[in-house]
Amino acid sequence: MKLLWLYIVLLVTWGNAWGQAYSTTSKRAIKQFEEARACFERMDDACVEEALLKAIKADPEFVEAYRMMAQLNFDRGEIEQAIDYFSTSLELDPLGNPDGYRLMAGLTIRIGDYIQTLEYVDKFLSFPPHEVRNREEGVLLRENCLFALKAMENPVPFEPENLGDAINSEFSEYWPSLSVDEQKLMFTVMLPLESKEGTLPLRMQEDFFFSIRTGNQWESRRSAGIPLNTLDNEGAHTMTADGMNLYFTACNRRDGKGMCDLYHSTWTDGNWSTPTNLGSPVNTRYSEKHPSISADGRKLYFTSTRPGGLGSYDIWISVKIGDSWSEPVNLGDSVNTTGLEQSPFIHPDQQSLYFSSTGWPGMGQGDLFLTKALSKGLWSRSINLGYPINTHNNEMGLTVNARGNRAYFASDRGEGTDTDLFTFELPLEIRPVMVSYMKGRVYDSRNMKGIEAVMQLIDLETEEVVMELESHQGNGDYLISLPTDRDYALNVSTDGYLFYSDHFTFSGIHSAVDPLHMDIPLERIIAGSTVVLHNVFFETESHSLHKESLAELNKVYEFLERNPSIQVEISGHTDNTGSPQHNMELSEQRAGEVVKYLDNKGIQIERLLSTGYGEEVPVAENDTEEGRRLNRRTELKIVRIQ
Repeated sequence: MKLLWLYIVLLVTWGNAWGQAYSTTSKRAIKQFEEARACFERMDDACVEEALLKAIKADPEFVEAYRMMAQLNFDRGEIEQAIDYFSTSLELDPLGNPDGYRLMAGLTIRIGDYIQTLEYVDKFLSFPPHEVRNREEGVLLRENCLFALKAMENPVPFEPENLGDAINSEFSEYWPSLSVDEQKLMFTVMLPLESKEGTLPLRMQEDFFFSIRTGNQWESRRSAGIPLNTLDNEGAHTMTADGMNLYFTACNRRDGKGMCDLYHSTWTDGNWSTPTNLGSPVNTRYSEKHPSISADGRKLYFTSTRPGGLGSYDIWISVKIGDSWSEPVNLGDSVNTTGLEQSPFIHPDQQSLYFSSTGWPGMGQGDLFLTKALSKGLWSRSINLGYPINTHNNEMGLTVNARGNRAYFASDRGEGTDTDLFTFELPLEIRPVMVSYMKGRVYDSRNMKGIEAVMQLIDLETEEVVMELESHQGNGDYLISLPTDRDYALNVSTDGYLFYSDHFTFSGIHSAVDPLHMDIPLERIIAGSTVVLHNVFFETESHSLHKESLAELNKVYEFLERNPSIQVEISGHTDNTGSPQHNMELSEQRAGEVVKYLDNKGIQIERLLSTGYGEEVPVAENDTEEGRRLNRRTELKIVRIQ
């Protein structure tokens, strides 16, 4: 909007540049106006105002003086006064400045006067296209007005609650970031700069603060401290699901590649590490801001002005491969526009992306939108979150809890002019997929020591890895998100150990799922070690493999490929339902089907033994359905290591 209004100054000055006369013949008025222009160049607002008021007093119909007064008031943030002065200039010269109607519409929409905005836009669009500039901006303003009027007639449920004195202060709080267990809230605070003489209230800088939830209350906020906080600004940020990795924006730093860069810090031994610049290809000589990291830390969403985008700031994504980040990819025109896209937030469901945009039809300066991930890197068309979540003000910086029912954002809707952090219940129509989480530790089954291992959550239907992370080095702790709309295989693996598998059935479940605590023992690769293949499924009373078994069988194949000296036994087991002979035959057939699959994939048949044990080796009682389910299983056992 500031760029739009710089055009007013050009309108004021073009008259002399082209040798055209002012709208006044009063020498006194012209002299005062020229004085105002000189003061404007010196950025002396008081001088500008005094000279312009004298010019208007000398000639109350001096159009250019009213235009410059509008510019002065706009720069001060006095929008209603700017509207008064600029509307007077249009009344005095209704045909001499066609673009002025578009500029006026840009002002009136800022105060939520959509009826008046429509009148100005329609007047602007009534001029022949060759007589106006930026006609597409007028079209978008008209779309915004029509959308806003309809949205106000159909408001969405919205009751924001201030997070209270433990979080908010007399200063501005914004950019909330929440751990997936909702126990840690991190945010940015604008504070007076400290000096030896005390605080400098006219010089402000941004620092990180955090709060821990105890029961239903947030504890008093604490500074994130050194080395995260510096005398520079620490801006928009994002945390991984476990709260152990932080990515944030910092501008104009010595190690920066451009105006603003993205940085990374990890939580280690009770402190944040010294932040490091992410480097290329994420950071460029342009500007990168507003990071949002996926729950597993593999996908980084951010905004950038780099070439290849559709507008000024677009949303991009980079994928972590090993220790490096891939070349960022633009999210495309179902998300990005020729306008300004900012503050992306990828929900832990890894499907729902919330962001702010000025380019899609909305309520005014910038609205909050939602898009959903489709297949092959595509995204659904963005939808507006609705009124009064969105207003004529600039909304941005939304985050949503893992359960998907509550959002957090910053707003100046409370008393005073500074922003506070608020929360509200998210309407059902714009909620993400509900996410629960599982946490615990991965450890050596023999000595109980923590293990750093790769943990993959795999969609059983598509075989796609939807979540991947590592348990922490040293203690083996982990926290993994569990979106509740699919069926998943969990695979845990590391060098020197048998992999571990489990599965979670969430199809059709959209209610709250209690978090799980699961400690995962891994068996060393030694003769006799055994693992249950929990994600190998067969048709009832059949040896036909389900399609959902392929993800697990491919993991077995990869394990055998990485360990070519190992010979294994694949064994089938049943419960005691049916005759012992039938159960023995069925278990043999099922084990044989797994061996056949691995043989067809290329594993040497000499390395694969197939055995059926029927009901002879139960691991639970057969007098309950749960016990019988545990007994129906397929196992992999290390027979020999050459």
